[in-house]
Amino acid sequence: MNERNTEFFIIEDDDAVAEVLRDIIEDYDLGKISGVSDGIGIRTDEIMALNPDVVLVDFLMPEKDGVQVVKELKAAGSTAKFIMISQVSSKPMIARAYEAGIDFFISKPINLIEVRTVIANINQQMKNERTIRNLKKMFLAEMGGIEMEEPAPKQQEDRYEKRILYILSRLGMAGEKGSEDILRICTYLHGNGMSISTVKVSSLCERLSDSPKSMEQRVRRAIIVGMSNLAHMGVEDFMNETYTAYSGKLFAFEEIRAEMDMIRGKREYGGKASVKKFLDGLMLEAEAL
Repeated sequence: MNERNTEFFIIEDDDAVAEVLRDIIEDYDLGKISGVSDGIGIRTDEIMALNPDVVLVDFLMPEKDGVQVVKELKAAGSTAKFIMISQVSSKPMIARAYEAGIDFFISKPINLIEVRTVIANINQQMKNERTIRNLKKMFLAEMGGIEMEEPAPKQQEDRYEKRILYILSRLGMAGEKGSEDILRICTYLHGNGMSISTVKVSSLCERLSDSPKSMEQRVRRAIIVGMSNLAHMGVEDFMNETYTAYSGKLFAFEEIRAEMDMIRGKREYGGKASVKKFLDGLMLEAEAL
């Protein structure tokens, strides 16, 4: 059970998709639904009155697209987290959504693992933010209520982190412990203008963690989960959008094939994942979004 029930508002013109999302959120105790809209005649003031913690919004709708809805809610003062529901793969459109303030994407057709992972991740993010706010209040109270100046926003780096998380969520990895380590590695390399090809993974873990071996193991385990999820997508549907987009860019083709053959029962062992290839491909994909 969550420490505090997260309230969700769903904006989706497909009733079947909205119902699936409602069932997942309620059946898996991820929060409660404060409202649902099909996007037709949607009123910003009605959503603001409900004050949801998270808004799940469809990208493409008849009257206005999800990006417009997000912009209107933010302009009205909404502090909600936004999850975009979309089967759109156009990189310029995805970039436009992130610029509007989207926090995560959920791909269509709806995948149970992806939805649970993304929502669990956003719940944890909100919990962390509440903890930081409470600590800040305590600190200010001890300092006699003196306000401290906020650090300058790092919008560009934030956008890069969201792109990394978007890809990890599509692979069903965002809830893995090692995904946080992967994010740290990628942002460190990106922030310092470095390529993974120029440094050892073990050396990076030594720079970024007090327990480098544990960090490297978490990263490897998370990547193995990602490869397994991707292979399952390919077995179920060889034309799956996520599978076709990332299988050859994040993993060696023969290793993904080996993993798929193991799932089909054709061999005893699956494929092997290269940490460097995965990180290199992940960073390139994030840059291209």
